[in-house]
Amino acid sequence: METCILADNQFITSQGLAALLKRIGIENIVQVRTMSGLQEKLGVFPEALVVLDYALFDFVSMQQMLNLRSAAQRSVWILFSGELGEHFLRYVLLSDPAISVVMKSDSEEEVMTALQNATNHTPYICESVEQILRNDNLANAKTPSVNLTASEKIILHEIALGKTTKEIAYEKHLSFHTVNSHRKNIFRKLEINNMHEAIRYAVRAGIFDVAEYYI
Repeated sequence: METCILADNQFITSQGLAALLKRIGIENIVQVRTMSGLQEKLGVFPEALVVLDYALFDFVSMQQMLNLRSAAQRSVWILFSGELGEHFLRYVLLSDPAISVVMKSDSEEEVMTALQNATNHTPYICESVEQILRNDNLANAKTPSVNLTASEKIILHEIALGKTTKEIAYEKHLSFHTVNSHRKNIFRKLEINNMHEAIRYAVRAGIFDVAEYYI
């Protein structure tokens, strides 16, 4: 992935994102300010990463945005906003699970994780949005709340897939030491001692879907 289309009309946000994108090796950053401009640039860069603040753009509806996204299947999208409602999030993510979401109030770590995942075509949902989507009694009753970081959840997901520390480090472009430290922190926080207990927690917490074993 060589190009990012920044569809964000906040100058400071765009400058900050540009700096983070350069840190992960994306140098060609194209700024657009309208839906028609975004559509035009997607025609030029069909495999681009799109970072979009829906709330600040001139889409007339969620469906219009989703139609544009559907017409640009080779692109990778991250919704990056200051505020997105529960109905919007549920509708968009149900319509297109490949879209990532991260909020402007999130930490640098979460924003960087979303951008890095995008380079691997891996969807990412930030913790604050996950909490919104889990906002029902059934989900809250399934498993005790444990304060795992966004990075720890990603590592736990990979552990649940049966990957070794070395494999995770290679695929996520992390050091062996970093992944091993995350693994130790996960086991300590969950008060568990083996991978089977980790998988059980990941399934109950919605971090891992057993259907992924068969994909």
